[in-house]
Amino acid sequence: MVNLPEPGRRVVVRYILPSGQATDALGELLSTDAESVTVDGKRGVERIPRPAIIAAKEVPPPPAPRRPRLDSSS
Repeated sequence: MVNLPEPGRRVVVRYILPSGQATDALGELLSTDAESVTVDGKRGVERIPRPAIIAAKEVPPPPAPRRPRLDSSS
């Protein structure tokens, strides 16, 4: 079983889809229980069955948005 941080933390969870392909869910960990893990990310809220999870870990906050470049050709 994969160890996860407390809900409210930013995580990445790698899991296997029914097709057999691996994918990641990146976002805020909303909840965990014996059957599933729920992550709120860019694709929306994902409920991931525990047996499908390969790996999971806490990750740092996303980087700050970049400032727009100044156009030097003017």
